[in-house]
Amino acid sequence: MQISKKHAVLLLAAAALLIYLLWFFLRPVEIVAVHKRGRSSTAVLVKNFPFTDKGKISWWLENRAMLKEKYNAPYLDEDGTFWATIFLFGDGYQKDIIDERLCFDEIKSELRCINKNAVMTVYSNRDKQVFFSLGKGKYILINNGKVDRSESFKVTNP
Repeated sequence: MQISKKHAVLLLAAAALLIYLLWFFLRPVEIVAVHKRGRSSTAVLVKNFPFTDKGKISWWLENRAMLKEKYNAPYLDEDGTFWATIFLFGDGYQKDIIDERLCFDEIKSELRCINKNAVMTVYSNRDKQVFFSLGKGKYILINNGKVDRSESFKVTNP
């Protein structure tokens, strides 16, 4: 069976696209920086964050010990609660010229702000329950380690 040049080019293009998509979806999350905001709020700046709610929550559950060990994050309030927001690093640190940018005072440079592109918020209450807010999806971590979808709680930043 002989493959025509046209079919060979299409096959090669499809293979290249498949390789690119595999690379794009399977590349590891890169933590660019972790910043403390207020008493107990943490901003984690990342590149290559998962697209799905399940992928985002799995990333947090698999990396929370590393975040604690390497960055002492999330930062805890006196009552043991925490609030951590994951932001896409996007175009990197920018000048503070747009009111909607999130700026970090500890950076002593004019490039100290990021675009507010939050992809996930993780927080706890005084009962040590952990919640995930991902746009329209809201989840709670059950004691047995299972994550359950919930519509019964509101997200309010401390």
